Amino acid sequence: MKNYYITGLLFIASISFAQELTLNQANDLAKLPIKCLQQEYPNKLSQLLIDSSELASPKVLHPAFYGCFDWHSSVHGHWSLVYLLKKFPNLENKQEIISKLKTNLSQENIQKEVDYLNKKHEKSYERTYGWAWLLKLQYELETASEPYAKELAINLKPLTNILVDRYIEFLPKLNYPLRNGTHTNTAFGLSLAWDYAVYAKNLPLQESIRTNALRLFKNDRDCPFNWEPSGTDFLSPCMEEIGIMQRIMPADDFLKWLKDFSKALFDKKFTWDTAKVSDRTDGHLVHLDGLNFSRAWNLYRLAKQYPKQLGHLKTLADTHLKFSLPAITDGNYEGEHWLASFALYAFEAKE
Repeated sequence: MKNYYITGLLFIASISFAQELTLNQANDLAKLPIKCLQQEYPNKLSQLLIDSSELASPKVLHPAFYGCFDWHSSVHGHWSLVYLLKKFPNLENKQEIISKLKTNLSQENIQKEVDYLNKKHEKSYERTYGWAWLLKLQYELETASEPYAKELAINLKPLTNILVDRYIEFLPKLNYPLRNGTHTNTAFGLSLAWDYAVYAKNLPLQESIRTNALRLFKNDRDCPFNWEPSGTDFLSPCMEEIGIMQRIMPADDFLKWLKDFSKALFDKKFTWDTAKVSDRTDGHLVHLDGLNFSRAWNLYRLAKQYPKQLGHLKTLADTHLKFSLPAITDGNYEGEHWLASFALYAFEAKE
């Protein structure tokens, strides 16, 4: 705990001087997924048991994604490390990271993940939160230049292909969106999938996401910002909906939609209190740090694409990012197993 406390103090000091991601910050953030990527326990399995023959340890069930407490956190822990290696070629522990990535994402391990998802009773496994992060990982591997990434992108692709097909199959069945601030939030699951679909030039996936997002969200008005946050949110329902609509709509159409959905954002004096965590040893209450990052990455995207109308939101995004950043390295596994990815996604949106 002492080492984490010292690291946390250094991390707090570093963000006081720079809001851009630095190599020192990257090294600190990388330590978290490095630590948990092959840490099997504690573990939360979201498993449907048909009979006792399916009882097994996390590593047996999910040899690629058994670490970092749960499947989706393991997936985006892998993404975090690939992202950091791509952005910082001189990252500390580079060879250790690559070794762990190659071990976990071997062709054999991914085939076992494919076999698990192909079980008839697991068609909804990790829908759509884990699906979205896996597509994000696929994107990061395919856009990295190092040989290890090219190899692992090929290994991962069969699992990605299954999830692409599941998006296309599932979305038309979803009569109503899930607007909560946790894993099943529809808008967040669509946003990461959209980014992959655009990169991969996957027109069927693009069309499915666009058509169904418009069907689910286009007529929404006056999002109740004052209802946020709920007590254990780690995603902003209002901002995540904005995030997917910003991606799929033409710029002028989106601005018109946004004025109906959240006119207050256009006010240069718009403010929004950061979410406060009362107990970071509570795995649900600590979600609120993630909420601050969720708001930040969506606010950054708005400010960057529409500097004239919404550029003032960058300051608010900075406030949210800076508020929760020190909490990531506080020594509590409840947040450490996942929050680094959220912070990095916010930094990525800021670039």
